[in-house]
Amino acid sequence: MRVFIIAGEASGDKLGAALMAGLASMTDVTFDGVGGPLMQAEGLVSRFAMDELSVMGLAEILPKYRALKARVHQMAQAVIETKPDVLITIDSPDFCLRVAKLVKAKSDIRTVHYVAPTVWAWRPKRAKKMAKFIDQVLALFPFEPPFMQAAGMRCDFVGHPVVTDVLASDAERFAWAGEGPLVLVLPGSRRGEVSRLMGRFGAVVAQVAAVHPDARFVIPTTQNVTGLVQEMASKWPVPVQILPGDASGEKRGVFAAADVALAASGTVSLELAANATPMVIAYDMAWVSRMIIKRMLLVDTVTLVNLVSETRVVPEFIGKACVPEPIAAAVLDVLADPSRQHAAMALTMDRLGRGGQAPGARAARAVLQASAAARSE
Repeated sequence: MRVFIIAGEASGDKLGAALMAGLASMTDVTFDGVGGPLMQAEGLVSRFAMDELSVMGLAEILPKYRALKARVHQMAQAVIETKPDVLITIDSPDFCLRVAKLVKAKSDIRTVHYVAPTVWAWRPKRAKKMAKFIDQVLALFPFEPPFMQAAGMRCDFVGHPVVTDVLASDAERFAWAGEGPLVLVLPGSRRGEVSRLMGRFGAVVAQVAAVHPDARFVIPTTQNVTGLVQEMASKWPVPVQILPGDASGEKRGVFAAADVALAASGTVSLELAANATPMVIAYDMAWVSRMIIKRMLLVDTVTLVNLVSETRVVPEFIGKACVPEPIAAAVLDVLADPSRQHAAMALTMDRLGRGGQAPGARAARAVLQASAAARSE
């Protein structure tokens, strides 16, 4: 089986790697496309650096529009010329779905999109538009398939790879033992969001340190933003330890040992839930993106733990609310009583498939079953 696979950011790289491993365990397969270090470790030779695609928000995309548009056409042409058995695009819809649309317009190559668009949160008409060029959707969350199926696509809930993450050993966790509270700071995996959030997160850290002078602050990073984080954290008034993207053992340990995390919105909230680490979520985007999304948002929370558990126990500060003073107050509240989030985090992991078949294997099986069904039609 020949698979052309595209991911555009760190979370997609993780999903893609798990899917690739699942496919390789079930069939003879070769891979082509674009991905990050985890997908490359599974055998992908990336056609260009995945970082080029790691942009988010309308205002962030506009300055890079020409370069991204050229890459869209380049990737679509590569798929059409190599004629894979299936094109699998992972998240990054502004890029990936454009590629899939061009491919479908000029070929009958089967198209699969991994990570259902958040039509339950905003822009619900996207599902019907996708159905014109996407054959199958692999959904991370159990409430998503009905939205995709109603639009005419096959949709399989495959769970989230976070439920199979290797958690810290006792030794890795105890390595972070200390006197004061341990605070994780997670400003994101995209350069744009890191640039936007680090100043505010630094102000939060300073306020928390004023109340807890013995607090320890740690920033685990992804490889593509380590240098930027180091540069911006050097201006903080409080010392902070930065873990580079390849420090996997230390990262596991600090996620498990942390007393609280201050995190950008996104998949990282599920990693924290897997480690039963209580959190505060804060995120902002460019003004234009903020105004447009505010008008179109259909849900009252963007935090995945809140959504999956159907609770609102994780404090979040999004857009205009992303200012240091209330964020710091929330971090201090969670430090004072972290137990309020424990039940919601456990329920989230159970609903995402903890204890069942690995999501990567479920995703691979769904792709193979759908491909076989399509051939028999």
